[in-house]
Parts: sequence; structure tokens; C-alpha cells
Amino acid sequence: MPRITYIEDNGTEHAVEVETGSSVMQGARDNDIPGIDADCGGACACATCHVYVDPVWIERLPQKQDMEEDMLDFASEPDPDRSRLSCQIKVTDELDGLIVRLPASQG
Repeated sequence: MPRITYIEDNGTEHAVEVETGSSVMQGARDNDIPGIDADCGGACACATCHVYVDPVWIERLPQKQDMEEDMLDFASEPDPDRSRLSCQIKVTDELDGLIVRLPASQG
């Protein structure tokens, strides 16, 4: 299983294995990572699973779809280059080592 590191705003790191085929959001929820609210359950309808992707990983992820771009407008302190909704990032074996940082708040 791919290993993903979630870094809280306070610097606390959580490196966990996440099942291939799930989302980065589901990996956080399933491993009790604080800081990802996921109020809509992964429907890309709330922006409460907002993360900042580590710069070395940005180009390795699939492009944002229009719906994700629109929802990021509602995220707390979005970064035009690094912000993603973790519900929209599917976990694949190629994402082994992915690093995401969590914002100070989710809205």
C-alpha cells in the first residue's frame, strides 16, 4: 500500500499506509488524521478536505477538474498552485511517498 504523509499545521506528521483506489481524504479519515473534516464525505461539495500538496508532488498528480477548481474558492487560504481537495486525489501506487500539508482550519 502507498504511504502518505499528512502534516498538520502545527508540524505534527502522520505517515500512514492508504489503500490503493481510495482517496487521500479517505486515508486521512480512516487513520484518524486530525484536520480533514470532509463534511460532504468526498462528494466535492464542501472544500473541508483542503490540503496543500508538497511542491515536489504537484506535477505528479492529475490535473484539477473544473468542479474541484470551483470548490477551492471556498477553501480557507487556498494556494493557486498547491491547493487540492483531498477527496479528488485517487491513491495509486505511484503516489507512494506523497506529502500533503493541512491548513490551519478548514473554513
